[in-house]
Amino acid sequence: MKRGELYRVYKPGGDPKHYRTFVIVSRQVLIESKFSTVICAPVFTSGEGLSTQVPVGVDEGLKHSSWIMCDNLVSLRKADLTQLVGSFPKSRFVELERALKMALDIP
Repeated sequence: MKRGELYRVYKPGGDPKHYRTFVIVSRQVLIESKFSTVICAPVFTSGEGLSTQVPVGVDEGLKHSSWIMCDNLVSLRKADLTQLVGSFPKSRFVELERALKMALDIP
């Protein structure tokens, strides 16, 4: 399990969809620790191009163009992250980190 990987999760807490894709945004040290959860950002099929949203799509393993929503961070159990979909490329991590900083109001 690595930062930037996208997982399809069955019935994530309170989500109206049967499945939702999430990207892991926790730091790698936490992911590799004994801690049972990681912080993730959900992926939605529609977005508005806000500074807290990052486009993803077929190149990352998805079926169609979508958006990572950094304003909707959630903590998910590592045990629920079993269906690997793809990976967000390290070459684009700057975009994801910028959106996370904007969402969390970090300079």
